[in-house]
Amino acid sequence: MRFMVMVKHKDEYGPPTSEMIAEMGKYNEELMKAGVMKGGEGLMPSSKGAIVTFSKSGAKVIDGPFSEAKELIGGFWIMETKSKAEVLEWVKKIPFEEGEVEVRQIAEVEDFTRDDVSAEALDKEKAWRDRNWDNQSG
Repeated sequence: MRFMVMVKHKDEYGPPTSEMIAEMGKYNEELMKAGVMKGGEGLMPSSKGAIVTFSKSGAKVIDGPFSEAKELIGGFWIMETKSKAEVLEWVKKIPFEEGEVEVRQIAEVEDFTRDDVSAEALDKEKAWRDRNWDNQSG
């Protein structure tokens, strides 16, 4: 099972300290040695981002910063474990003194309804994931 672990962040937290980077590096190394970490990155502040909203009249781009947002995603990990309980054990080891993370299971092709309408699209998606995801995850 794959999970996305999203770090909730506020722009006013500022960039991480050298000590925080070193602690996170140790944690990430532990995840990699265990074969759990499949990807992960920190994200730049919302001032360097944009929000795109969609409606029937089209897409609208709003450039950051997002001062009205109470919670932003500051970074993420993709973790692969045997269960939700296992990923939560890893998440509890994140070296944070305060903050919040959200853990969500990643939908796999097999999780969707397969019928006459969806079969071709699901087959293409599965083939793409098999080619690309397996090459990246080792």
